[in-house]
Order: sequence, then C-alpha cells, then structure tokens
Amino acid sequence: MLRLMKREYHIDMEQIKEGLPPLEITRIIKSVKYVLYWEFDTKESYGMAQKNLYDSYWKSIEKCLIVPHDKYLGERLF
Repeated sequence: MLRLMKREYHIDMEQIKEGLPPLEITRIIKSVKYVLYWEFDTKESYGMAQKNLYDSYWKSIEKCLIVPHDKYLGERLF
C-alpha cells in the first residue's frame, strides 16, 4: 500500500489541552513537509521496492529535495 500525505496543519500544546482542532499552516517558511507511507507484506518486499526506487527514480527525486529526507521504519501495531 502506498500513501502520500502533505502536512497542512500544526498543533501546539494549548490546542491539545483545550481539545481544539489543529490550525492550518498559512505560510511556508522553507519547505513543505510530505510523508510517503509504504506498507509491505514482508521485509523482503520492502527491500526490493527500495532497490527499484533507488535504481530508477532516486536521482530525479533527490533533485527536488531542499534538505535530506527522513526515513522512519517500523511495523504496524493494529
């Protein structure tokens, strides 16, 4: 499964304490944060997908980035 999310809101502690909805981001200071979420059935499938991405598209993707990307890896809990 592949999902892409654009960060459009921010939350501060006051909002959390009051139960208020998140505030919309109205200005972009340096960059827009996107999250690409991949879900795989096995670790081997993940490894092959990463290899294919880096072999074919990574140079083009890297040219679009202002700063290096973050990678978060884990397993689904629910």
